[in-house]
Amino acid sequence: MLIAGFPAGAWGTNCYLVAPAAGEECVIIDPGHQAADGVEEALKKHRLKPVAVVLTHGHIDHVASVVPVCGAHDVPAWIHPSDRYMMSDPEKALGRSFGMPLMGELTVGEPDDVRELTEGARLDLAGLTFSVAHAPGHTKGSVTFRMPETADVPPVLFSGDLLFAGSVGRTDLPGGSTEDLLESLARVCLPLEDSTVVLSGHGPQTTIGRERATNPYLRQVAAAGQGAPRAPRRGM
Repeated sequence: MLIAGFPAGAWGTNCYLVAPAAGEECVIIDPGHQAADGVEEALKKHRLKPVAVVLTHGHIDHVASVVPVCGAHDVPAWIHPSDRYMMSDPEKALGRSFGMPLMGELTVGEPDDVRELTEGARLDLAGLTFSVAHAPGHTKGSVTFRMPETADVPPVLFSGDLLFAGSVGRTDLPGGSTEDLLESLARVCLPLEDSTVVLSGHGPQTTIGRERATNPYLRQVAAAGQGAPRAPRRGM
């Protein structure tokens, strides 16, 4: 399996291209602010053909390049219905204005083909299987995408802004909820195998085992009867 990732734009949001191998079809995950050029470079470098864009949530730092990327390759975008409005109204999603200089660089709106994600859905795309888990907390429509273990690759979780290396996503923006985020961590992340590779929306990759042992949020969620710390201001 091939996973090509790069941080893009003002927020350093990780965009991923996932394919069975070089020269094959691929899925693009979270083409955010100023990601379009990086996507095209990765497609050319690895000789990939996109078949879909999938989105972990609707914040502008994860969706800003959806329209140009989908339009250039005539592919659909998948997003949870609770976050769909954010593609057309990013300022409402954040509860504040970006300001004219930054907004002038963004392509706001929906691509021609938008499809909605649901809890427990299985996406069979580009010869790959992605299991969808609804994981609210950072936003109401946040999801994760999990890929099963294969003969030569451990299981992979694209966690969006639910779980980071050493931290979790912020919950102080409209639609955020610390209670929901902690429930999502317990339901979505804790049951996974320690070997699961976590590729998040920001920062370096990690594993569930490492986070189970060292991440203060995941540790306290796992400790029955203990309160969890306040979610930080990380991510969009």
